[in-house]
Amino acid sequence: MAAPSIEGYVIVSADGMLANAARVMPDELKFEGDKRFFTAALDRADLIVHGRHSFEDQPNSPRRRRIVLTRTITSLAPDPSNPKSTLWNPAGASFEAACERAGGVHGTVAIIGGPDVFQMFMDRYDTFWLSLAPLVRIPDGEGCFPGVPAQSPQEIMAAHGLKPGQARILDAAHQVSVTPWRR
Repeated sequence: MAAPSIEGYVIVSADGMLANAARVMPDELKFEGDKRFFTAALDRADLIVHGRHSFEDQPNSPRRRRIVLTRTITSLAPDPSNPKSTLWNPAGASFEAACERAGGVHGTVAIIGGPDVFQMFMDRYDTFWLSLAPLVRIPDGEGCFPGVPAQSPQEIMAAHGLKPGQARILDAAHQVSVTPWRR
């Protein structure tokens, strides 16, 4: 059986931030074009992976199978708040075991954050979709990857062997674009 395709998704400010200092995505980073792109991608994904503080909060969210990373359990457990969700502590079980517990994956796994979760998969991404809002700055925000802002998200992905493809405009008025970074 073929390994699943692993894809990352994030929108960042010009300074590489995905959230403000309170670890909340500010309204300044929310754009309809990016929201449509993100929603369509998650609707196509077979499994969503994220940390406890990351979620997509969309109408289809409850219908999506997911793995939520947490240190509050030993290895793997059902999520008492969501029957389509598996809790996973990477210190106690492999990603493959978490996928199997979640019902198996034969297609696409969408990694949606936060920074430490994105970092865990940095050497496994087939594609990382980096949306950029170049007119937004978030001083003292939370970088999308560990190491931001000392390095840009693009420098970090390049250091892990990912190469940028053709950017696509998602919101012309705000210059928001998405670039696929691939192996």
